[in-house]
Amino acid sequence: MDRENQLRHFLEKYAGTRVLPEQAVKEFLREAGLPSPRSLYLPVGTPFPEFSGLGYPLVAKVFSAKIRSKTDVGGIRFGLKDAAAAAAACSDLMKIQDVEGVILEEQASPGTEVIVGGIVDPQFGPVVMFGLGGIFVELFQDVAFALAPLTRYDAFQLMAQLKGYRLLTGYRGAAPCDLESLADILVAVSELMATGLLEELDLNPVALYPDGAMILDAKMLVALSSPSVSFR
Repeated sequence: MDRENQLRHFLEKYAGTRVLPEQAVKEFLREAGLPSPRSLYLPVGTPFPEFSGLGYPLVAKVFSAKIRSKTDVGGIRFGLKDAAAAAAACSDLMKIQDVEGVILEEQASPGTEVIVGGIVDPQFGPVVMFGLGGIFVELFQDVAFALAPLTRYDAFQLMAQLKGYRLLTGYRGAAPCDLESLADILVAVSELMATGLLEELDLNPVALYPDGAMILDAKMLVALSSPSVSFR
């Protein structure tokens, strides 16, 4: 199944929803062959499960279409080493204003963090954005843009535009990041944006490793003009 049909089939399950639940977005990405942690979604009021099927340590994150930044509302708990800690974290997070549920997911190992995003520019149409995470994007605005869709060659050219590109290739003795896995993610995001069904796709952060990558957070905003979605 091509990217457009994959995405259209996924969006049909959430007809009437513009901001899709992170849990659902990650499940879609995993089914599309992109790496993200195994996770479980608990709607508000759902009791903590006796057996989650996830491996510890866990991360617990608040979800709400009205909450733009989990960090700003204290909506993330890291390093939950057992069921008691995870249950307590879920109970606390479900008290946050406007919360819809809590996402429990396996905590990924630290890596080199980057941002991969897609937007629809009023002039140029679907665009892919790529940048280094942390202070590089916050202070130095070290980001690059390219028109979607991308070829693999385009993806590597986009990476090389960053001022901090050397951090990805093994700066000062550090192991180089798996740029092939990063290219997979960049190309996939570009193909999804090129369908015209999305207004925004934000993968932030994506952790890069010497072998592989992991999408740690994901947001998807459906286009108002999407023919597969009827908004109520």
